[in-house]
Amino acid sequence: MEAEIDSGVFDYDAYPEECPLLHEAHKDEQEIGCTQDEVEQNESKCCGFGKNKVLTLISIASVNFCLMACYSILAPFFPNEAMHKGATDTIVGLIFGIFSLTALVFSPIAGRYIVHIGAKFMFVSGILISGVCTVLFGLLDKASSGPMYITLCFVVRTFDAIGFAFSSTTSSAIMAQNFPDNIATLMGVLEIFTGLGLLLGPPLGGFLYSAWGYEMPFFIIGGLLLLMVPLNMILLPSQEGTIFKASFFRLLMLPPIIMSSVLVVLQACSVGFLDPTISIFLKNQFQLKPKYIGLVFLTLSATYAIGSPIIGYLCDLKPNLRRPSMVIGSLMSGICFCMMGPAPFIYAHQQLWIMVLSLAINGLALGFTVVPIFAEMLDTALQNGFEEGLSTMGLVSGLFGSMWSVGNFLGPTLGGYLNDHLHFQWAATIQGSLMLAVGVIACVYYLKDAAQWRLKRESEGTRERTKEETSDETAPFILSHIGDYGVIESGK
Repeated sequence: MEAEIDSGVFDYDAYPEECPLLHEAHKDEQEIGCTQDEVEQNESKCCGFGKNKVLTLISIASVNFCLMACYSILAPFFPNEAMHKGATDTIVGLIFGIFSLTALVFSPIAGRYIVHIGAKFMFVSGILISGVCTVLFGLLDKASSGPMYITLCFVVRTFDAIGFAFSSTTSSAIMAQNFPDNIATLMGVLEIFTGLGLLLGPPLGGFLYSAWGYEMPFFIIGGLLLLMVPLNMILLPSQEGTIFKASFFRLLMLPPIIMSSVLVVLQACSVGFLDPTISIFLKNQFQLKPKYIGLVFLTLSATYAIGSPIIGYLCDLKPNLRRPSMVIGSLMSGICFCMMGPAPFIYAHQQLWIMVLSLAINGLALGFTVVPIFAEMLDTALQNGFEEGLSTMGLVSGLFGSMWSVGNFLGPTLGGYLNDHLHFQWAATIQGSLMLAVGVIACVYYLKDAAQWRLKRESEGTRERTKEETSDETAPFILSHIGDYGVIESGK
């Protein structure tokens, strides 16, 4: 130990009993020769996350909760409210979908320029934009019915989506930079707050709408989000990164990234599908009031929030579980959607408990697929030559957000259209069939990729053994000549 201190290197892992005395190591920092960054890393290993990392986690978790609550409060009452203002099911689906279409465009832009603009500035600016737009959305019931109301809905939702894209893309990149060894676990922990936002948004929105009318849900939730602006300006530490060139399209063209992106799109599509369709179905089929419709939504969010950190921990503990988890989640989700109606060919009666159980299981399925994907995509990028740092994490986060937005646009849009023309049972069956088909394709692809990887490893092992055997056969010949002629000099 003394020799290590004299040499300027101290291995904390070799002396775990010294960890409680880290404050003494700070005093002797110059003697030991550790830099401040090294001391902080040792502190993190021995005593848990440092102060800056804890503040980062608190900041991002609180914003995730508020953003998802703002996003989800519309579901129990807005479709019916919009229809009274002259919107059709298809228009309602487009109003939900324009949010995701805008996020699709701005998520990769945010990821590409996260270091140029500054991660903290982009994060806080996104919160401000989204909060203001949420409050403005609560004033839209004052607009006249018809084209004016519909146009204003599209405009406000578009700007709300820009703020959401900035905040959500930046939050994922910041988490990946600060917790590189626990990405899936910490993403799972964040999904607790995402799930709580989704969970509490619909019942809270339904309750506030029933008690005080259209404006109150948006004023309260939007005001809470605006309160996060000064809090995060104070709590969130500055985030630094190195600027380097990295191609978004090069990342998108990697085959494993393509497969992961398709899974993200389909899962987001399944979530977005429910927004314009399930509230109308529950009201017409079971005569449920908005506050009870919000409670039905609660089941999906609750199981998602409970299951996500467990799934994330297991996927960090055993990274080879990521791909099976993604496949299982896709297949489970497909089965759940076929049971929600239920599908006409199942010949089962429509019952509320089947709907609730299907949503609960689908929440777990969503966690199985979504939680491991970010870590899987980031590992793929790093293995294919992308530099480790905030720029690459921003690209991956932007891609993830962009693909999620594609699904969130297609889900409400197609869901509203199919619900208009085929009714909920067939619409849910089509969505479930897509999930099942993609799950099977992903399973086949990952099995093939694993087989190719094993063959590559075996081929590399064979080449290494051949080199060793050749070296062993050549050595005696060289030694015998050295013995005959003495030391072989250069040029002789």
